[in-house]
Amino acid sequence: MRRVYLDHNATTPVAPEVLAAMLPYFSEEYGNASSIHTFGQRARGAVEEARESVAALLGARPAEIMFSSGGTESNNHAIFGVAGAALGGRKHVITSAIEHSAVLDPCRALEKRRVAVTVLPVDRDGIVNPEDVRRAIRPETVLITIMLANNELGTIEPIAEIGKIAAEARVTLHTDAVQAAGKIPIDVAKLGVHLLSISAHKLYGPKGVGALYVRKGTRLEPLLYGGHSERDRRPGTEDVTSIAGLGKAAELALSRMQEEGQRLSRLRDRLENGLLERIPHATVNGLHARRTPNTSNLTLPFIEGEAMVIALDLKGISCSTGAACSSGAVEPSHVLTAIGLAPEDARATLRLSLGHQTTDEEINFALETIPPVIDRLRQMSPTYKKPAIM
Repeated sequence: MRRVYLDHNATTPVAPEVLAAMLPYFSEEYGNASSIHTFGQRARGAVEEARESVAALLGARPAEIMFSSGGTESNNHAIFGVAGAALGGRKHVITSAIEHSAVLDPCRALEKRRVAVTVLPVDRDGIVNPEDVRRAIRPETVLITIMLANNELGTIEPIAEIGKIAAEARVTLHTDAVQAAGKIPIDVAKLGVHLLSISAHKLYGPKGVGALYVRKGTRLEPLLYGGHSERDRRPGTEDVTSIAGLGKAAELALSRMQEEGQRLSRLRDRLENGLLERIPHATVNGLHARRTPNTSNLTLPFIEGEAMVIALDLKGISCSTGAACSSGAVEPSHVLTAIGLAPEDARATLRLSLGHQTTDEEINFALETIPPVIDRLRQMSPTYKKPAIM
């Protein structure tokens, strides 16, 4: 069976160049990057070269890049680190309703520690109003954490505007850029952020490694203790192999971003328009906002998202739904309900995310395959009003 992968926001394949960059550090170059002998210094060189590549991708200085195990750790370190380092008893954090759980869950954990948390609403396209951020700031606000690009909708938040507001109020700003890095240009100075999280496996690097940009002078309490690695910010022996992979992935992303972004945007628009023409009642979420070029989120009413994903997988298309399975029950996505979708529509949503290997032929295959599957599922739905047979 032909298989088409349209779930690149979940993870991406490791690029051949990235694998080649990693291979020597599995066996030949096995030194500990903290050792001062030749083996260790060659490993240290690989880590610092990767640090420079990641810094270049983000418009940062190499000394401001801290390696981590991925986006979740980077987000947790930013949130708990700022809250822990902030002086004073009363503390307040601002976030949004569409953040990834790697941001929302740490914020909920802070609430249990008596840190006040304000969760801002978003509009129908999933965009935070910067003026809502301004109005939410209090004298005790220590952190604003709002994502750069949403993982389900692909919508891009006005972080630069929020950065100016944060600077005026002298509040630390963090952004989860896991779904933005490698897809859209990032310049930490222009965004005005103090902290920014990325993950390698979202940009054709290995799983289990990421980075946190920490602007010089930002007060950040360590998340872990036990050594002096990463300039005392993150203890533990560096995973040189994975870090080298992240560095090469960042280098490739920076060199290919403009051309690849244009190509993916064209393919995504052709896929979206074709599905809208072929599937009655279909709508695109986040359509009127700036989006990452590879992401399309469509609501296809009268069926369950999980049934769509399973049926499409049986036909050779791998994608995801806006619903998450929790404790055996399908719950509507918090992102989709935050933009105003009814629970039944939030459950009837597909996320299609394209990548480097996506071709015109694969888009053709998707356009031929998806509409008949949706029609067949609707014919079995008790809520779908079937056309009358004359």
